[in-house]
Amino acid sequence: MITSSRNLLRPRDGHEHARVTYIELFFDLVFVFAITQLSHGLLAHLTVLGAVETGLLMMAVWWVWVYTSWITNWLDPELPPVRLMLLVLMAAGLVLSSSIPQAFGERAMAFAAAYVFMQAGRTVFMLWALHQHDQGNFRNFQRITAWFVLSGIFWIAGACASGPAQLAWWAAAVAVDYVSPAVGMWVPGLGRSTVEDWTIDGPHLAERCALFIIIALGESVLVTGATFAGLPWHFETIAAFAVTFASSVAMWLVYFNVGAERASRKIAQSSKPGELGRNGYTYLHILIVAGIIVTAVGDELTLTHPHGHAELKSTLVILGGPALYLAGNALFKRLSAPRLPLSHLAGLGLLILLIPAAWFATPLALSAGATGVLIIVAQWEWVSLRYRQPPPAS
Repeated sequence: MITSSRNLLRPRDGHEHARVTYIELFFDLVFVFAITQLSHGLLAHLTVLGAVETGLLMMAVWWVWVYTSWITNWLDPELPPVRLMLLVLMAAGLVLSSSIPQAFGERAMAFAAAYVFMQAGRTVFMLWALHQHDQGNFRNFQRITAWFVLSGIFWIAGACASGPAQLAWWAAAVAVDYVSPAVGMWVPGLGRSTVEDWTIDGPHLAERCALFIIIALGESVLVTGATFAGLPWHFETIAAFAVTFASSVAMWLVYFNVGAERASRKIAQSSKPGELGRNGYTYLHILIVAGIIVTAVGDELTLTHPHGHAELKSTLVILGGPALYLAGNALFKRLSAPRLPLSHLAGLGLLILLIPAAWFATPLALSAGATGVLIIVAQWEWVSLRYRQPPPAS
């Protein structure tokens, strides 16, 4: 095969972690749009089927983004060939994101083709870049390419089908994509990868995932602002605006006040950063992102219908979004702590206790209760860890 004679790998001096570059942040802009499309799609189809379909699409969007973040962990985005690759992926990502509202309709093939092109095309680029410069990782990407070709068959087959058949094909495709890292990308004749093979710059991956959380929270803030701007400003809408904004702030605190920095230090010091990168960032962050998206839907429902009886679907998103978010954060923080955080477990218990309130509470009151739980969790964790810190040396 024709390979790159130029070394496109990031320089690693062993002292400072690779910085996140401007082109990586520019690439992320596509996913601001993707997150918006997902939350609006769920809001428009707030049914069991709509939730399943949105979940599958969200998992696909996350998989594209997180795999690209692994790629830019190894490759130097400041080099022209890598920049060009990212710009081509951005264009395909816009097609992918634009197809989300009709992904289970007339734009199924556009979504599937964009997804397969991004995943398979990016790994082929890696084979070209790695062949003469990193034989161990080259073998890893041979395995990855084989798995993406397999899942690509399911994606395209699903795009050619419709109704339950399309959903089944795409569920199988997502299953193939998500199982592959857990089994070490095992391929007959090529064997499997081990976490020791996945030599990454841990803090860089931690920073990239933290930035994605900012993207998702930013979409929540955009929903709050845009919806509030189009509503009459009376007491209930102003109160709903305050509650939903406080919810976004509390979610930011839950992730960034303690967990993000502690996990970054953990992966920086780990002898197996690839294992933490796979378990903590590649897998567990999907729950955190899902929680933000579902909460954004609950925020929009609260803003547009603050009064009246909270319907079942409103209750599920208003309480379910924060529950997903706390569960994801609890599991993620467990990787850098001896046990699950008690504050998060208590928060989940409080959210369960709020369920009976849905029988008589308004959406605004229910949302205020869920936001109060998030604030309690953030404050509890901050205070408890603050008092555990050793006093500064005199």
